[in-house]
Amino acid sequence: MADMFTIKFVLDDGRVVSEEATAGEPILSVARRANVPIDAPCAGNGTCGKCKVRIESGEVLGERDKHISKKDFADGYRLACQCETKGAATLLVPQSAHAWQNRIRVADFSSARAQESFMAMKEALSGEKYRADDAFIGLTVDMEPPSESDATADRERLVRAIAKTLGTDSEHISIALHTLRKLPEVLRENDYSAGVLIHKEGGPGGVAYHIIDIAGGEAPIQVGVCIDIGTTTISAAIVDLNTRDFLATGSVGNAQIRYGGDVINRLVESARPGGVARLRDAVTKESIRPLVAKLCEAAGIGPRQIVRASIAGNTTMMHLFLGIYGNNIRLEPYVPAFFGVDRIRGSEADIGIHPDADVLLAPSVGSYVGGDITAGTFAAGIAGNEGFSLFLDLGTNGELVFGNSDFLMTCACSAGPAFEGGEIACGMRATDGAITEVVIDKDTMEPSYKVIGDEGQLPVGLCGSGLIDLISGLFEAGTINAKGKFIAEGERISVDEWGISRYRVVAADKTLTGNDIYVSDADIDNFIRAKGAIFSAIVTMLKSLDMDMDMIEDVYLAGGIGSGIDIGNAINIGMLPKLPLERFHYIGNTSLSGAYAMLVSDKARERIEGLADGMTYLELSAVPGYMDEFVAACFLPHTDAGLFA
Repeated sequence: MADMFTIKFVLDDGRVVSEEATAGEPILSVARRANVPIDAPCAGNGTCGKCKVRIESGEVLGERDKHISKKDFADGYRLACQCETKGAATLLVPQSAHAWQNRIRVADFSSARAQESFMAMKEALSGEKYRADDAFIGLTVDMEPPSESDATADRERLVRAIAKTLGTDSEHISIALHTLRKLPEVLRENDYSAGVLIHKEGGPGGVAYHIIDIAGGEAPIQVGVCIDIGTTTISAAIVDLNTRDFLATGSVGNAQIRYGGDVINRLVESARPGGVARLRDAVTKESIRPLVAKLCEAAGIGPRQIVRASIAGNTTMMHLFLGIYGNNIRLEPYVPAFFGVDRIRGSEADIGIHPDADVLLAPSVGSYVGGDITAGTFAAGIAGNEGFSLFLDLGTNGELVFGNSDFLMTCACSAGPAFEGGEIACGMRATDGAITEVVIDKDTMEPSYKVIGDEGQLPVGLCGSGLIDLISGLFEAGTINAKGKFIAEGERISVDEWGISRYRVVAADKTLTGNDIYVSDADIDNFIRAKGAIFSAIVTMLKSLDMDMDMIEDVYLAGGIGSGIDIGNAINIGMLPKLPLERFHYIGNTSLSGAYAMLVSDKARERIEGLADGMTYLELSAVPGYMDEFVAACFLPHTDAGLFA
């Protein structure tokens, strides 16, 4: 047996995680086995440069590459995916290597923007069509205590009292086991007066009533959570099911990112021994549970008070969330294990909510068009429009829906993690420290920018909207050519020893990390491929319908990047079609909006399921000419200049 030694990982919060290893193992593999959070959007291929660690003691084997400067290499920095163990060592994991973690953001509903978004979603569901459901019933039940003449068991005593109150028969009432375990103590401590929460369920046999919680005094409050599981970011909201009011909302990075920034790399990881369990734990235990707990704290409730959840996400995310093998999604003929599932319970979902909670999942349409798009299509409302509309969800995966009240066609393209900052040297999610807007002076090439965060927040990196502005500005200024290569010289432009040109946006002494924030021609090349995937998908789908761009009356932009991009700049680089600006509409996180609709209205859930059944799914890879369209779109703005004239 090979000699074993200990690798210690020291996290920036002071925690130390130890793992046994043998000589020659990649450091990233050891870190994953120890569940150490290290960001690796490229899945360990050495192309993104995000998994930097620093040697504190001991020795590891690894050469310097383009992602490590001479100074940093001398200071002990290495890429975890490109170095191997040699013996016992202690490695520092800087915050930059797990930026997705510990970044839970809770929205403040005192802000005008949060209130506006909240009211729009709530208003869209008002009226009789999407009336409030009565799926949950809260009752206060008073019972006679046991006596020598009435020794009825606690359960039967409670069921009998509820049946009388509801005007039904006892055989139509059931009780959850965990509630039964609480029953003797609650009844005796409260003189046989109890508040109960009942789930009203319908079926072939008629209406049934399931007691899911019990407490002394008033009935437990009826609270739900809606969740959007994105490839990079997970968003959620706590909702009062009676009033439909939002109690708290927020987001966190998806911890699966350390296994790859896109769904393909995660599916590859899931096919390895124990991969499905690792990826499920990453999204449930490391991401959703902490987010829900934080939102419950903000809302002043406990996680076990959540009695209903609705979840939307792409097809891969849904498989990994449920712990279902999904590697067939990426293999011809691209067949997933499921599109829709029956309702599941909170204990099965394993996200720290009420164990008997009703958990609903938005149905998928195809291998790469998931429940986030069916939920988003409902939220966008394009199925009710007479004119032709284009719905775009821009993220790690780009999904499109085109049509009107007569038909809907959908497709997906692999944009990759560039929109979310993955595989961009100084890229990051749209969180504190992210540069979201950039303006380049055409004469001086000097930038001005805006940063997310409180006043005085120092920049950390560039998010998707900032990259669009920056690349558009450099192109307009003549600093880069149609291929994204630097063709100008200046104080801010330099070439490193690897021959890579870069433009410095912010000098090291003005950043939070102490490093320059820049964009390189390699970064621009990655981003051009991402924007090219979006535009070529639009062109291909329209051509398959024998339609052209001018027939699009409205474009609805959703997703994290979709709510913040400058439309003019996105058109300028050939990411969006050249249409009048008034045809474009920002509509925010429609996946979460649709999940919210499912949470509070069974009618909305039924409508979303109907949309999934009625969409035509276009597999782009099977369309002749798609790759030609993609190659043509991988220029600024496009090889066909007439499309943007």
